[in-house]
Amino acid sequence: MMETTANLPLPDAFIDFLKQNGLDPSIYTSSDTLPRYIRLKPGCEAEIEEIEAEFKCKLNEVVWLPSFYSLPPHVQIANSKAYQDGKVYGIDAASGAAVHALNIVPGDHVLDLCAAPGAKLCMILDLLGNSGSVTGVDVARHRLAACRTMVRKYVLGDHCRLFVADGTSFSLIPIRVSAASKFEFTSEEEVDVFKEWTSKRPWKERKRAAKAREASTLQLTSQNSEPELIFYGQHSGVVGCTRDELYRSIHGDELSTCGYDKVLVDAECTHDGSIRHVQKFENWGWQTLQRRVLDAERTDDLTNLQFRLLSNGFQLLKTGGSLVYSTCSLTVAQNEEVIERFLLENSSAELHEIDNSGTWPCKSGRVSKTLRFDPVTSQTSGLFVAKFTKLPT
Repeated sequence: MMETTANLPLPDAFIDFLKQNGLDPSIYTSSDTLPRYIRLKPGCEAEIEEIEAEFKCKLNEVVWLPSFYSLPPHVQIANSKAYQDGKVYGIDAASGAAVHALNIVPGDHVLDLCAAPGAKLCMILDLLGNSGSVTGVDVARHRLAACRTMVRKYVLGDHCRLFVADGTSFSLIPIRVSAASKFEFTSEEEVDVFKEWTSKRPWKERKRAAKAREASTLQLTSQNSEPELIFYGQHSGVVGCTRDELYRSIHGDELSTCGYDKVLVDAECTHDGSIRHVQKFENWGWQTLQRRVLDAERTDDLTNLQFRLLSNGFQLLKTGGSLVYSTCSLTVAQNEEVIERFLLENSSAELHEIDNSGTWPCKSGRVSKTLRFDPVTSQTSGLFVAKFTKLPT
């Protein structure tokens, strides 16, 4: 049976799923009116009129989120000169709010633990400027390769390094040394340090990487699998350091001072908060929705994964640092229940009010200080956001 919600027919099983989670099916009525959002690369403000002429529409400033603009939903940006020249990129305003909640400042060392497909990673790098570093991690190599393409396209990779790794066990810390000290090595040591990154790697290195991939699956599941470095910028902390320095893992008290200043955990989820994602099931078949969204066993696996990602991201955070957890699911199980469990098991974690969120078009979550964006209230894709700080132990 199908129930039609405006122009989007939804199966009864999905309607029941929404109601069980306290969600109003009417959030899916705005599929034809939900704006498309872009972020304008800093420094391109003077070119807005030129971009508007190319898009043949007005860029409407998102007053509550700097550098964001909304467009009519039918506007395609991928073939535009502004997009191809790296002046704009598509990112939903709710996702932008999750990044904004981190309060990134120059000099921060930031971890994006679920970095693909890369729009939030680009925004983090934009906010960071010319200091600090960003470490992007994703378990899927082909998806992380798309991130690499994006940071190179937008000329944002100078302070970025990207690792194919399991986010639940990733344990590498940022390298907090000055760029000047990175090149103080003798000619004998040069063979042991990372040179400037190039896509044309030496044959021996390519062969070693190929063997490493053959020994594992495309998705790293073993906690003992070494992260695969697929990109690093000149000032990311990699150039000039040895392999042992790069792959040095630390745990316990040392993390309180050597961990990341900011961590983003935009965790894998059922994506039920995204109208455009749910629309895809019309083509994929509603049986696929049953398997990917409604199946209780899969949901249990997902919530355990989300908890482990959040826990590991928090472990890698230094004392006084901030972590933002988000999903584009609107279910309680993948959001409030995950963070309640996490708070029970982590006495040094404290939920933090998100600065300036009083002006954001969103609702409060079921846990105090958490936020929920949805298509009707926010005119964005659905997103849950919670921010934590790490207290001294």
